[in-house]
Amino acid sequence: MNRKLINGYIELSKPRIMMLILVTTTLGFYFGDRGIHHPWVLFYTLLGAALTCGGSGALNHFLERDTDALMNRTKNRPIPTGLIAPGDALGFGVSLILLGLVILYLKVNVLTAFLSLLTAFLYILVYTPMKKLSWLNTTIGAIPGALPTIGGWAAARGELGFEAWVLFFILFTWQHPHFYAIAWMFKEDYKKAGFKMLPVVYPDSWFTLVQIMAFTFALVCFSIVPCMMGMSGKIYFWGALFLGGGFLWYAWKFQDAPSHVTARKILLASVIYLPLLFLFIIIDNIL
Repeated sequence: MNRKLINGYIELSKPRIMMLILVTTTLGFYFGDRGIHHPWVLFYTLLGAALTCGGSGALNHFLERDTDALMNRTKNRPIPTGLIAPGDALGFGVSLILLGLVILYLKVNVLTAFLSLLTAFLYILVYTPMKKLSWLNTTIGAIPGALPTIGGWAAARGELGFEAWVLFFILFTWQHPHFYAIAWMFKEDYKKAGFKMLPVVYPDSWFTLVQIMAFTFALVCFSIVPCMMGMSGKIYFWGALFLGGGFLWYAWKFQDAPSHVTARKILLASVIYLPLLFLFIIIDNIL
């Protein structure tokens, strides 16, 4: 197998999304385990999550191969370019998911395996087709995007707790301004592919702006709930407020002057916001 083909299979697994999944899974495990007291369980959890996530990404590539060929941002993906045959991508994706689920079932617990299966199902068979049916696809897609945090908690505890759902809603809410900004930036591409993204369905921009502001404000509110529940202290509280204020500022600037530039600033703010928020959580708990 040549290097180009290897890189193609890596691209099929959507490594950027996989990294986010692994980080959020680790965060959920950290809170569920009250630290990292069972490193081998965490290792198998992350291995199973990575395989399942990679397989889901490959199946998403397979299902969207025709529309990917229509969009500038995706036309150079492995399947549209002919680097990887659709059947090979399908087999690759299914194999990774099955292997990941087996590892989670045998080495972690049934609940974590089920949550991983649910995540894959919602992403592949609900979110992916819904992109052509309703602008609510972003909200539906935010569910499997946030479930890995719950999976990490379940891996550590073998059960679910209210604290895990707090983390879930932080991730769930964060995805809206993040992906709405992307949808705004590439709305013409999405329109060509027939995807009913919010800026495509409502091209006058107003509704997209309202959604971004509303979910960013909701994110700030959800982000301080861990302090109210005793999950974190003052360091995290002030850090969350600082980050949330900055995020709201960029959302407001986008609402004031919607453009590709201000949308990109929201996207960058969201990318910076999440890891720093998690960092404040960890620092607060260590100190």
